[in-house]
Amino acid sequence: MMIDEKTNQSFAFFLFCTFTFHFIFSMLERLIPSSKESLPVIGLGTWQTFDVDEKNQSTLIPVLEELHRSGGKLIDSSPMYGRSEAVIGNLTSKFKTRNDFFYATKVWTTGKQAGIDQMKSSMKKMQRDTIDLMQIHNLLDWKTHLPVLKEWKEAGIIKYIGITHYQDAMHDELAKIISAEKIDFVQFNYSIDSLHAEKRLMKVAGDNGVAILINRPFGEGRLFEKVKAKKLPEWCTEFGIKNWSSFFLKFILADSSVTCVIPATSDVHHAAENFHAGSDSIPDFEMSRNMFNYLNSI
Repeated sequence: MMIDEKTNQSFAFFLFCTFTFHFIFSMLERLIPSSKESLPVIGLGTWQTFDVDEKNQSTLIPVLEELHRSGGKLIDSSPMYGRSEAVIGNLTSKFKTRNDFFYATKVWTTGKQAGIDQMKSSMKKMQRDTIDLMQIHNLLDWKTHLPVLKEWKEAGIIKYIGITHYQDAMHDELAKIISAEKIDFVQFNYSIDSLHAEKRLMKVAGDNGVAILINRPFGEGRLFEKVKAKKLPEWCTEFGIKNWSSFFLKFILADSSVTCVIPATSDVHHAAENFHAGSDSIPDFEMSRNMFNYLNSI
């Protein structure tokens, strides 16, 4: 079959664009303070989105593929999230690149032995012999679990330990703990319309060399309701902001103390938008205040 010159040129251009896209797209990485290991700034949360039955699990494969293709690593889960740990384990076990991911989960129970049993169960479900990050979910019985996490870290069963919460009212308690204990990660809520963490917690984490994970970056969806049918301002193009999810995520990343943001989704299109927010330019603090003011003006 003969290929005319125009078709040949078009195909060559397609290959050039494809190569250029993969060459120039690179997710920003930030250092985990306790180890200086780098971690991509956008990860994947699994609350509700990965709690699916076996017949629906295949729909999540493209999301994990997009996470890897975009340069992301961190997958965050918990026993609280129903079947999500098992779904993660089942799906990633089929990936040749499964060891490229950064696996994070939590202990969410009371009592020392119950915590040990739950963590072993979580690792079995996720099909991991070791876990990258084990966190104490919502500080539940944290004084009991923390010594065990430290022992497991010393033994090499887990790489990092962390604590989490999702409410503003618990930010002071998180700050108190990371000031007094050797913690690698702290996870909490923060978004462009919920700035409580700026009052103290983010600074305390930075001062104590604790990596920050951000949950609820979209305010559980209320931010998208606010901007429904609204257009982005023209100056967004300077920072590669092409959609509202990128606007909200880049606002968070404007704070250099944030290590990784973990939006949850089961939609590959939304996942791609989220992950791409970790590339291109990141606004500085002054611009983030302009973003905040703009959102309040619409």
